[in-house]
Amino acid sequence: MYTIEDGTFLVKLARRTIETYLFEGTVIPVPEVSGKLKEKTGVFVTLETYPEKNLRGCIGHIEPSYPLVDGTIEMAISAAVKDPRFPPVTQGEMEKIIVEVTILTPPVLIKIKSPKEYPDNIEIGRDGLIVEKGFYRGLLLPQVPVESGWSKEDFLSHTCIKAGLMADCWFDEDTKIYKFSGLVFTEETPGGKVVEKRLK
Repeated sequence: MYTIEDGTFLVKLARRTIETYLFEGTVIPVPEVSGKLKEKTGVFVTLETYPEKNLRGCIGHIEPSYPLVDGTIEMAISAAVKDPRFPPVTQGEMEKIIVEVTILTPPVLIKIKSPKEYPDNIEIGRDGLIVEKGFYRGLLLPQVPVESGWSKEDFLSHTCIKAGLMADCWFDEDTKIYKFSGLVFTEETPGGKVVEKRLK
């Protein structure tokens, strides 16, 4: 497991990465780290406005393709300036933005005999979901249904919508659904103390 010290390091790294990119136009060098921070794992960086907590950017990769520290730097920049849902973050916004880092476990295919069994195989506050059908793919992090007050069925439907599919696509036998878990570290205030976000 990752410690609060690991989480604090990653969140501060993400903020420093974004601020350096916005103010200096450069990408910071990857810092020397050891242990778990060098292991390959999925990671997402999420930006929220403070104190409203409206989403301002969220980009990540689910597959364990990059060392965690490298992925954090890359996703931090992407969340700030490459999320197609939002205009790029400006320099002046950073003093009103919360930075959040979610470390992901590898996704596991949910094996069921009937799509009606999907709700019994996921847990709100623990699982994130990936819906995949053909070329369509959508992902929602574990914290999303908690913050949105969704039921398991709502969570499945919204992940289908995120994939660009109909909300009831999880009933389709051709749809594959994966689950994963995430450890979330977030600033309490912009640039402030980093805490582990409890989802349950």
